[in-house]
Amino acid sequence: MGKIQVGLNAEFSRSSDKPFEWAVEKAASMGYQYFEPMVHFGRELMSEAGYYHTVSMWDDPWRIKDACERSGLAISGLQAHGPLGRPDVHGEYLKMAIRVAAEIGVPVVNTDEGIKAKWTTEAEDHVLIKYTLQEAAFLAERRGVRIGLEPHAQYSRHPDGLDRIYNLVKSPSIGINFDTGNAYLCGHDVYTWLDRVASRLVHLHAKDISESHSAEERGRVTGTPVGCACGEGLLDWERIVRIVEDQCPRDIVFSVECGTPDQAASSLEHLRRWTR
Repeated sequence: MGKIQVGLNAEFSRSSDKPFEWAVEKAASMGYQYFEPMVHFGRELMSEAGYYHTVSMWDDPWRIKDACERSGLAISGLQAHGPLGRPDVHGEYLKMAIRVAAEIGVPVVNTDEGIKAKWTTEAEDHVLIKYTLQEAAFLAERRGVRIGLEPHAQYSRHPDGLDRIYNLVKSPSIGINFDTGNAYLCGHDVYTWLDRVASRLVHLHAKDISESHSAEERGRVTGTPVGCACGEGLLDWERIVRIVEDQCPRDIVFSVECGTPDQAASSLEHLRRWTR
């Protein structure tokens, strides 16, 4: 079985109004060994001005690599979410993310089916998702990059729906990026669902959900950008770790998704109790 490492998703810095390099340095200062950057297509004001943590894929990808290496961090994956069912929106974006990942040695690119177009049927959406995924898989396979499909939107909000998307394209490059918080908020048993996908995991978003968040949104939403600190919510992290240790055949990074630097530091302290 594989080894579990703990990393940090760049979302923790979103509330701090700081640039990517600040987020990397902050993660390293807390003691993290892995980091998950978010990339975007084109240019936008907030990140260019240094108030946001995402990196444009129009920048030199070595900006990401150099920043992480300076801080002693390995990169667990790139967060490159977008609507797989809308090839015009996410097709070139996802393929560019895969090329960026390959250039700087990142093993996984994470995505999901995203919010559907208003005028398409469910059957049409799955044809479009297949098209986008197959085009991406052609690039990912030859570059040794894996695509992590995340439970996050209207079709992947339940186990059968996520499996349906996973099975659209037969490719060794496609796996699961399981998001514990999204799975919980969708109203499912997180541990049963994780057990079902553990052998296909390529990455995991470690997202805990507070009692108040659960009371307000569980069963009403398909996911959330960030959760609370791991160990301060309702999820059993020892049980989650044991499922992955017992059933996942490869090394996996638990990439913490939380909302603040304090939550990030607390999450690492808690997860270290259960991981090597």
